[in-house]
Amino acid sequence: MAEKETLYSIGDWRRIPICTFFKDARLVFKADSLGREILSIALPAAMALTADPIASLVDTAFIGQIGPVELAAVGVSIALFNQVSRIAIFPLVSVTTSFVAEEDTLSGASPQIEESRCLEAGPPMDAETKDLLPKKVTGGNVHNSDFVGESFNIVKEEHKRRHIPSASSALFIGGILGLIQAIFLISAAKPLLNFMGITSDSPMLHPAQQYLTLRSLGAPAVLLSLAMQGVFRGFKDTKTPLYATVAGDATNIALDLLFMFVFRLGVSGAAIAHVISQYLISAILLWRLLEQVDLIPPSIKHMQFDRFLKNGFLLLMRVIAVTFCVTLAASLAARQGSTSMAAFQVCLQVWLAVSLLADGLAVAGQAILAGAFANKDFNRATATASRVLQVL
Repeated sequence: MAEKETLYSIGDWRRIPICTFFKDARLVFKADSLGREILSIALPAAMALTADPIASLVDTAFIGQIGPVELAAVGVSIALFNQVSRIAIFPLVSVTTSFVAEEDTLSGASPQIEESRCLEAGPPMDAETKDLLPKKVTGGNVHNSDFVGESFNIVKEEHKRRHIPSASSALFIGGILGLIQAIFLISAAKPLLNFMGITSDSPMLHPAQQYLTLRSLGAPAVLLSLAMQGVFRGFKDTKTPLYATVAGDATNIALDLLFMFVFRLGVSGAAIAHVISQYLISAILLWRLLEQVDLIPPSIKHMQFDRFLKNGFLLLMRVIAVTFCVTLAASLAARQGSTSMAAFQVCLQVWLAVSLLADGLAVAGQAILAGAFANKDFNRATATASRVLQVL
């Protein structure tokens, strides 16, 4: 009896949430299947997340060549644009990743599961198809074996596109929020910049308003691309967003040089280059997504807006609090003058580039946890949470 009470007390102690931090701590850097899966998702995700701040650092360096006033003006505009975007982006991407991972796991639609099921069970056949196929395929009957191979390829092609309702919902919501953000920022650019500390007689007002207005035209592409990144993360595919982001950022840097120093467009050239790069990223991701997912839902009820609103609202409160702090800091720096704001912009971009490295692990943990909970595999969920928290 005493032994049972001791074992029970030990089991209760292990159920304490804080113990998750120390569970299997010796395995934190072990290259087992879980460790390899986390690394394969986290590394490309971290690289994709840091690619945009690095490109912004290059933008900052180019704009700094024009002058400190322009650099400070663009810094205020970027801070304002990013904070407004982040209010919608973070809840949308996080909720999309979890929902897509859950639906993909429950439907068994991942390519690995699909292929193994096709190999084990074979394609579904109606009575007419059964009559056409021979009962037994021998090595000498080449035509029959070719026919079976062709039918197998046809079935694989039919099942290649997945039906994930959350993917359609995320793109629809992202597009609508992007349009609302663009209209809001363009129509209220001057009052918002005044609120950020740029007065009507400030030399920063004209370049800041010019940059913010042009960059706001890319808001729909920004939210659409990030919504699609959330879908790919739910599929545990972080390489596709990485390739698209690198292609877009490389285009952005090349166009910066062209528009700013060849065509002499100044901060307007930087804004135009950024907008073009964002639409390029969205086009690449949409092209890849259409190959994998059927984005047209059967009816409006399959869009699942209630799930997005319910879960996204909880994350929205957290994002608003963080956004308020960063926006307040940028506003106070702008009130100190162009030199202080320029210094703040450089430090902010460096901080973003470094801090987003940890988000790659968060992406991996979120995708794996959603799949584990969908399968009711709580041991895997606990192991994943412990490993990610220990690495962080």
